[in-house]
Amino acid sequence: MSQLYSIHPIEAPPDEMSRVQQLPILLLNVHSNCNCRCVMCDIWRRKEHDELQHEDLERHRDSLKRLGVQHVVLTGGEPLLHTRLESLCDFFRQLDIRLTLLTTGLLLYKHAAVVAEYFTDVIISIDGPAPVHDHIRRVRNALALIERGMAEVRRLRPTIVINCRTTIQKFNHTHLRETVAAVKRMNFDSISFLAADLSSQAFNRDRPWEPERQSEVALTALELAALDREMISMIEERADDIDSGFIVESPAKLRLIVERFRAHLGLSRPAAPLCNAPWVSAVVEIDGSVRPCFFHGSVGNIKHQTLYQAINSPAALSFRSSLDIATNPTCQRCVCSLNYRPA
Repeated sequence: MSQLYSIHPIEAPPDEMSRVQQLPILLLNVHSNCNCRCVMCDIWRRKEHDELQHEDLERHRDSLKRLGVQHVVLTGGEPLLHTRLESLCDFFRQLDIRLTLLTTGLLLYKHAAVVAEYFTDVIISIDGPAPVHDHIRRVRNALALIERGMAEVRRLRPTIVINCRTTIQKFNHTHLRETVAAVKRMNFDSISFLAADLSSQAFNRDRPWEPERQSEVALTALELAALDREMISMIEERADDIDSGFIVESPAKLRLIVERFRAHLGLSRPAAPLCNAPWVSAVVEIDGSVRPCFFHGSVGNIKHQTLYQAINSPAALSFRSSLDIATNPTCQRCVCSLNYRPA
């Protein structure tokens, strides 16, 4: 295996080579439900409204320090549904940990003061210009609510970084250029694109989607050709935005998004992205389960273990020591990647 994040000397046993001593990035699912009803996600189908409280994290304070966690991303569900968000954020402020908010943006106006006070940056999911975004999210005037919330956050803290993330799928694959124009008009700092996840058990899926469910989000061969044309046009017409970093992905990475859908149709072989997420990050779910990333299974649980113990449980060590990202079927179909390098 070509390991991207080496921690221990080669003389150590395989499992010990996979022991994580430094975990720069931690993603926390802090609320179980969501305020959108997106076609590409099943989180909104949950009936319960569970929250991860700062009291739940107190026993992990030493682990967070020991692992050198530098950056926590609050996700969900929708983090802004959390009833005690300020106390949760204050817990991480005490540890001098950078906070990122990953949000639908619908509640930004209501919680603008907390967002402006505690978060270094915000990532808002935007799926297209207003009619497209509102249709996909199945929320009336969703983009207008986001724009109002952004304006209030920026009024309170003009320098806060607000980025956009767009998930490409059936309902927006011909609207990429319009999406860039819309988010630029809204004064976002950047936009990034990724393909919709069609095959994993992430995002509240009890099991991988059946083909019929996949077809609600995936592209047909004709739609794939339309996406290819749209992507080429965006790369050509928005070259300045790519060069400036407003569009985060390079032309090569943008073309790989098209390849994800091509591989799903069996027209090319799936290829894993460069990624070292299991060695430098972890995802904590609302039930306490700890995943190496969004798409692989649980290797521990912080309700029964400290975070350090969960990250380095026998299951976690075995997983990392045997993981070959290039050949792993889950990795080959992964729609995102983390190839972290320390600053």
